[in-house]
Amino acid sequence: MATYVSPSAGSASAQGVALGNTRRMFNFGERIAELAPQQSPFFTYLSKVAKKPTDDPVFKFLEQRHQWQRRNFDLTDAVAEYTAAVGDEKTMNFDCGYDQFGNVAAGSRPEFFIPGQVIALQSKDDGILTMKIKTVDVTNAGYAQLVLIAKTAGTYEFSANAKGQVIGSAWAEGETAPSGWEDKLFDREGYTQIFKTGMNLFSGTAMATRYRGIADEYKRVWQEKLMEHKMDLEHAMLFGVGGADESSAAPLRYTWGIVPYTESNGKIYNMTYASSGYDAFLDAMEDFFAPESGNSGNKLVMASRKVLTYLNKLGSGSFMNNTVGSSQYRLDVANVPGKFGHNVTVVNTIYGNLHFVAEPLLRGIWENYCVAVDMKNVAYRPLVGNGQNRDTSITTNIQADDVDGRKDMILTEAGLEISLPETHAILKFS
Repeated sequence: MATYVSPSAGSASAQGVALGNTRRMFNFGERIAELAPQQSPFFTYLSKVAKKPTDDPVFKFLEQRHQWQRRNFDLTDAVAEYTAAVGDEKTMNFDCGYDQFGNVAAGSRPEFFIPGQVIALQSKDDGILTMKIKTVDVTNAGYAQLVLIAKTAGTYEFSANAKGQVIGSAWAEGETAPSGWEDKLFDREGYTQIFKTGMNLFSGTAMATRYRGIADEYKRVWQEKLMEHKMDLEHAMLFGVGGADESSAAPLRYTWGIVPYTESNGKIYNMTYASSGYDAFLDAMEDFFAPESGNSGNKLVMASRKVLTYLNKLGSGSFMNNTVGSSQYRLDVANVPGKFGHNVTVVNTIYGNLHFVAEPLLRGIWENYCVAVDMKNVAYRPLVGNGQNRDTSITTNIQADDVDGRKDMILTEAGLEISLPETHAILKFS
């Protein structure tokens, strides 16, 4: 017989396409994100604003951490007091706190020094010595050795780890072109994961039987399975631990979730219900929104219901109470409707905005968590290539041809791309 089915649960209207016993694929795509979006905010936002298909189940991507706005460094060894006249030369060694890819790495050799640059170095008595780089030696691991020409006269003494900064370059008229330097792109990889949700075989008799409560049991179960599949995606995008087992004939891959990935590679800030208020957020945001990390000015913050309750309370031991007591003239907290069916609590700071939404899956062991996500640095990566779309789809009638009944399956092959992990953070409350 011909069977007509609508992906919309509870609807008996025909779609005009006879399925019969064909193995018809229906591309569901982002429609699945619209099923009760308040129950899966992360997957909803990913599907709506951060979808980027991939044509490989192991997808590579590059990260660029610009270094031209940093070029700050430290003196490796103390320099005893000496008197410098303008034009005097001095040899010093310097390291910095990030590598050639821009990743934080203490004791790295600076790659950005070139002859002709002008630097400023803080002395032990907080004076500033301005010098021009004459030569650069980067043959030593962990530091760069510079021969410097003093541009300001005085008596100076420098402590180990004295702070320095490149403040430009200076050249005489008619000089030749300078040498250059460049930073490097950092590559990472992610994985698509195959999600499957099956529905048990419904016999032809069961599908024709009218039940109490909800008459069509087949459609009731369909609705539950769609929700189950969507929540599997939400769970994986939040809590999955990425990896790939390519040793067998059938490779098995797991996508990363934002929580474990950020705990391993991002930033973690500890807050307390008793005392953390606007000032605590401001202290954390000073570091979190650092522009050299590639931050945007807005973060989607998925919070447990417990944390959201704390943010909206007015009494003792609440965000409002902890804030108003000391920072009443700087408080800016607003509750606004979100674009995709969520209520949003916005906390504005001078560095950027935090958009809090309730994440119902942050419960139990994660009930004291907030996950701050820079949506410009995450992407939902469904597998699409060679005319095949492995985003959420429904395969109907997968039972054997001679079976008097029907069995369907929902399938998604997709992964989460998380780039520039320092732009994401976990806020842990206690």
